[in-house]
Amino acid sequence: MNWSGGKDSALALYYALRDPTLHVTDLLTSVNAHYGRVSMHGVRVRLLEEQVRRIGLPLTRLELPEMPDMAQYEEQMRATLAPLQAKGIRRAVFGDIYLEDLRRYREEQLARIGLEAVFPLWQRPNAELLREYLELGFRAVVVCVNEKYLDQSFCGRELNADFLRDLPPGVDSCGENGEYHSFVFDAPYFSSPVPFERGEIVRRTYSAPPSTTACSTTTTTEPAPDPFATGFWYCDLLPVPDSLS
Repeated sequence: MNWSGGKDSALALYYALRDPTLHVTDLLTSVNAHYGRVSMHGVRVRLLEEQVRRIGLPLTRLELPEMPDMAQYEEQMRATLAPLQAKGIRRAVFGDIYLEDLRRYREEQLARIGLEAVFPLWQRPNAELLREYLELGFRAVVVCVNEKYLDQSFCGRELNADFLRDLPPGVDSCGENGEYHSFVFDAPYFSSPVPFERGEIVRRTYSAPPSTTACSTTTTTEPAPDPFATGFWYCDLLPVPDSLS
C-alpha cells in the first residue's frame, strides 16, 4: 500500500483491506530524508510512525534526497521495491481517483519490474468518496494547501463538512489536482487516534525540475526565481508527549 498518510491513501487502504482478492502486507511511504518529513505533505516522520503503529502493518520508507530528479526517484523506487518483491509482493495499491497521466505513469513504471498497480478509488464520484469518508469516521487535518487554489486560512483546518462547504468554486473537493494535502489522525482501522498539536504555519515554494511528475519537486524557503514556481502553505503538526510513549 502506497501510504502518504492522507485522506485518499487512507480510504484506498480501507477498501483494499476489505477486498478478498487483496492481502495487504506492507506500507510504503516516500520521505524527504533531508527534512525527515513525508514528501509533499510535510508531516514529520514521527507522526507517520504513530499512524503506522496504529494500523499494525510494517512500513518501508522510500528515502529521497532533498531535490531528487526523476532519474533518481525512479532508481531509488526500484531499489526500495526489490526487497518487497523478493518476499512475494506482486501488486501496489494507490489512492489516485482520476488523473489519467499519473495512473499511466505508475502502471508503466511498475510493469517494467513485474508489478501490477491497483486503484480502489478509481473514478468514484467525489461526493460519494467524501460522504463515505465522513460516515466511516475518518478524521484528518489539512496540512498543506496550494496557494493557487486556497489561501492560508484553509491550512491547519480539520477536513470536515465545514471545510468542504467553504471551498471556492473550481477547487476539486478531493484535492485531486494538488489543491490540498491532509494527515489522517483517526480511521476505522486505527487502534486509537493519533494525538498531535498544531504548530506554526509557514510558506514554502516549489520549483519543478525539467522532467517531473507529481512525484518529484524541489523546495526552497526563499521565493524561487523560476516564474512558474508555486507557493504552498504548510501547518506543522507536532507529536504530543503521550504519543511518544
